[in-house]
Amino acid sequence: MHLSIRQLQAFREVMRTGSISEAARALNRTQPAVSAMIAGLEEELGLALFERQRGRLIKVPEAYYFLDETEAILERLAQSTRTMQEIGNLKEGRLRIACMPASSQFMMPRLVADFVREKPKVKVSLMMRASSVIEEWVTSQQYDLGLAETPAPNRALAVETFELRCVCAVRADDPLAEKARLEPQDLSGLPLATLQQDHPNLIATKDAFSAAGADFNQRFELRNFQPALKLVEERLCYCICDPMTAASYYDYQGSNRTLVFKPFDPEVVLSVSILQPAHRPASRLGAAFVELLRDEIERINRMFES
Repeated sequence: MHLSIRQLQAFREVMRTGSISEAARALNRTQPAVSAMIAGLEEELGLALFERQRGRLIKVPEAYYFLDETEAILERLAQSTRTMQEIGNLKEGRLRIACMPASSQFMMPRLVADFVREKPKVKVSLMMRASSVIEEWVTSQQYDLGLAETPAPNRALAVETFELRCVCAVRADDPLAEKARLEPQDLSGLPLATLQQDHPNLIATKDAFSAAGADFNQRFELRNFQPALKLVEERLCYCICDPMTAASYYDYQGSNRTLVFKPFDPEVVLSVSILQPAHRPASRLGAAFVELLRDEIERINRMFES
């Protein structure tokens, strides 16, 4: 069976108006064209929908049943068209995002809020997980995109990498807060909160201290930098952390903040990446959010430059 949308539209209009000529006028088509569509429809269905009597069309009972089916099909098509238009205009759809802890409390929720504020039909799954889990989720296409520490090369992933220049968290009333920039010698022997052993960021930090001949004193070992800031507030240590963590601290503390963040020399970085499935094109919705996320990461990376 090869029914066409135009045949269904012609049938509905003939049922509504009661004549071929009126239906043709409403559809802006010729009478022969509408007649041919009705005849073709009846041939495809294998039954007559109208009786022809002296140039008039008389609707048979089966026509009323088929009209209900036709209305349902055309309404479903119209709804699907509206939905796809809204998806194309980024007003409807679903976005699945996985993010690392450093971005999960303030940065990513704020970006999502900004993104969906004028899109009430857009639904978002936002999950915080360790970077290794995020890599697995995006690789298996369970999530549309992820923000994670940069993974090893993986042909199943499309990776956009950012080298975040770390900053040093100190209390605003600490004498070190007077300095424009901090160096390993400024922190020599002072207690530090760092990431776990063998983390690339910790190794780079140790190397910076070693190259400067400064004493590296790791007092606290953590899975991420966020809890370290509370330890700094309590005067227990200092912390050389990523700028996402620092920007999030400013977001949630506002004018009540007791810490400041100073550029650290030599440069120590935390490498993070936006991850997407390599073998599946991004949706328009996902591509638009990635653009917003990219701009935010670059803004934060410039935020603490002096």
